[in-house]
Amino acid sequence: MPTPASLPASAPAEPGSPRDSDLVRAARRQPVSRTPVWFMRQAGRSLPEYRAVREGIPMLESCMRPELITEITLQPVRRHGVDAAIFFSDIVVPLKAIGIDLDIVPGVGPVVARPIRRAKDLEQLVDLTPEHVPYITEAVQQLVSELGATPLIGFAGAPFTLASYLVEGGPSKNHEHTKALMHGDPDLWDALCARLAQISGAFLRVQAGAGASAVQLFDSWVGALSRADYTRHVQRHSASALAAVADLEVPRIHFGVGTGELLRLMGEAGAEVVGVDYRVGLTDAVERLGPDYAVQGNLDPALLFAPWDALERRVREIVEEGRHAPGHIFNLGHGVLPSVDPDVLTRVTALVHEVSAR
Repeated sequence: MPTPASLPASAPAEPGSPRDSDLVRAARRQPVSRTPVWFMRQAGRSLPEYRAVREGIPMLESCMRPELITEITLQPVRRHGVDAAIFFSDIVVPLKAIGIDLDIVPGVGPVVARPIRRAKDLEQLVDLTPEHVPYITEAVQQLVSELGATPLIGFAGAPFTLASYLVEGGPSKNHEHTKALMHGDPDLWDALCARLAQISGAFLRVQAGAGASAVQLFDSWVGALSRADYTRHVQRHSASALAAVADLEVPRIHFGVGTGELLRLMGEAGAEVVGVDYRVGLTDAVERLGPDYAVQGNLDPALLFAPWDALERRVREIVEEGRHAPGHIFNLGHGVLPSVDPDVLTRVTALVHEVSAR
C-alpha cells in the first residue's frame, strides 16, 4: 500500500495562497499560525440561508447548478469564519452523472432503483470522465475565485460506502446484502469496487484539477467491517481512489465512522490526514497512527447542544490533544446535525482560533 514517504513532495506554496493556508500546512504536518477548523456538513440544513436558497429544489438538482453550489459552499465561510470550504455536493452525484437510476429521498437518503447484486448489474457502471460532470468543474473554478486565500476541500464517497448503497438499494443498518456479496462472491465484489474506485478517484481528480486545495474521501459505513475484512476486501480499492490524485500535490483526508480499529489501515491506503470520529480520543488515534499522519477531528456533534461551559471545556481539551499530533485540523467527529444553533459553530470556531494561536 502507498505510504506518506512514497507520495510526491509538494512544491513550495506561494505565501498567502490557499495551498499555504493553515489547513494545508496542518495536513502536511508543517507549522501553523493556529489550529485550522472546519466542520463536516457545515454547508447544509443548520443554516437558515441554506434552507432559503434550497427551498423547492431537489437535492440532486442543487448539486448540479454551479451558481447554487457556489453560494451554498460559501455560506458557512461567511458566517462562521472557518478555515476551509467543503464543496457542496453528495457522494452519489457521480453515480447519477453516469446514469445510475437513483434519487435522494427526503428523510431516507439515496435510493437506488436497480440494486447491483449480479455480474450483469455491473453494466450500469461506466467510467466517470470530466465530461460527465462539467458543472463540478465550473463550480470549483467559481469557488476558487471567490474564496481567495481560503482553501476549498473537494470530496468523494469511498468505494465501500458507495457499494453499500448500490447493493442494498439504499441506506442500511446491517449491510446484510453488502456483506453477503462481499463474502459470497468476492470476485464480483472486487469488480464492483474497482469500478467505484475509478468513479470516486475521477471525481476527486476533477475537483483537484479545477483548483481544490485538498480532498476528502468519505467512507461513512466502513466501520461496519472488521480489520480482516477491510484489509482483504476494501483497502486496495480506497487506495486506488486516493491514488487518482497522488500526482496533483493536494493533501488527502480519509474519514470514516466507527473506524477506531481501522485508522492505521486507512492511513496506509494513501492519506496524509486520517479523520477521527468522536468514539476515539485524538491521543489514542495519534498513538495508533504514528508520526506519519496528521489527524482531523473530533468533537462529538451532540456536544454542540451542551451548555457553553461544558462545550468550551471539551473544545479546549481537543485543541490541547491536537498540539501533540504531527498535524491537527479541528473538526467534528461526524457531521453537523440539522437542528444545531449556527451561532454555536461560530463560537466554537472563534474559540479554537483563540486558544490555539501560536
